[in-house]
Amino acid sequence: MKYAKQNIVNVLLVITFTTISTGGAMAAEEAKYEVIHQENDFQVRHYQPHIVAETLVDSEFEEAGIEAFQRLFKYISGNNTAKQNIDMTASVSQETGGEKIDMTSPVGQQSINDRWAVSFMMPASSSYKTLPEPNDSQVVLKQVPERFIASIEYSGFWSEELYKENKSELQTWISKKGYQVIGEPIWARYNDPFTLWFLRRNEILIPIEAP
Repeated sequence: MKYAKQNIVNVLLVITFTTISTGGAMAAEEAKYEVIHQENDFQVRHYQPHIVAETLVDSEFEEAGIEAFQRLFKYISGNNTAKQNIDMTASVSQETGGEKIDMTSPVGQQSINDRWAVSFMMPASSSYKTLPEPNDSQVVLKQVPERFIASIEYSGFWSEELYKENKSELQTWISKKGYQVIGEPIWARYNDPFTLWFLRRNEILIPIEAP
């Protein structure tokens, strides 16, 4: 039953992506960071400040992504005060109906007060002044400050089982290294559903105090 649910979610995501993209990558631009320590699949990164469009959903782990994706996709597709398109794959360009801006990766998912916060990262060139306000009150623009992150990268299905397994490995590594955790784990996805499961780049990111 668990894998049947996951297959349904993946099919819905494929249908959604089919309407917006013909390529294999979710986005061209990624969050800016510097790797300051690496050990096998583990890293400590220094991230630059950035803005995300975020929404909270009260769903199970594997259903949260599709529910949140629909809201966030509507925002970048013009459900905002400027009727502005923030395109997921095209480069920056001007056209009738508004400005098109790259949406960046990863898509993040994080537990907050027993709900899931799912976010799309906005381009590094954007600011509160240039990004339109969402029409949907359930979507908010949020400034993420400069921070240090411990990470683990893995491939595979977008399942809660793999999330928990890799989160546990990262938490053990953080404890061994003596780093101080200061935030909730974030599940980051960098590929679209067209990407074969064994080629997908997934990460668990945990905020830590500056090493």
